[in-house]
Amino acid sequence: KDQIEGSEGLKIINSNNIALIDFTIEDSKGDLIKVENTNEIQFINIKAQWTGKPKESNGAYGLYPVNCTNVLIDNCIAIGASDAGIYVGQSKEIVVKNSEAYFNVAGIEIENSTNARVYNNFSHDNSGGILVFDLPDLPVKSGKNVAVYNNVVIENNYRNFAPDGNVVASVPSGTGIMVLATSDVEIYNNKIYNNKTANTCIVSYYILEEPITDEEYYPYPSSIY
Repeated sequence: KDQIEGSEGLKIINSNNIALIDFTIEDSKGDLIKVENTNEIQFINIKAQWTGKPKESNGAYGLYPVNCTNVLIDNCIAIGASDAGIYVGQSKEIVVKNSEAYFNVAGIEIENSTNARVYNNFSHDNSGGILVFDLPDLPVKSGKNVAVYNNVVIENNYRNFAPDGNVVASVPSGTGIMVLATSDVEIYNNKIYNNKTANTCIVSYYILEEPITDEEYYPYPSSIY
């Protein structure tokens, strides 16, 4: 928390075959661990957290692989992110399993990503439990083939403390699983309950009431099971 330069606690970029194993990272100014443009990245038994009460000045993401291939997140814990505790964006070939997320705005988020398996996770006491989104104005235009199964998604009723202007600031507190504008998603064998707004919801981008300027973006969900 006393770092002098940079916002990320740990940043990895343009790399191959990286394994992060058995440590805790806390209280960075920005994202706790950000990994970009990397093939084969593993987060195993990592605890990523902001200590104290959750607040909007916390960094956006706990574990944050983006533009990566072959991502494994296993037996990790994420706490206190002002956007998403465990986030995988614009990536391919993803496994998120055996992990826990709480006191984040979004517990687990898969965004504009392809071939993801999210299973055996415990997402609770966030504003939203598990989000599967496609958003506009990104280099990777869409995601697909996401399976969300054997998870426990309960009591995600914590207040939304995301800074104004963030997309997740529009996610209602009390959201269990939300699928927004993406395609080919399967959700099964989960325990989803006591989320006060919606246990499961399937929505278009228009729920955000934001204009769309990306002509290649398709704002509707399709093929959701």
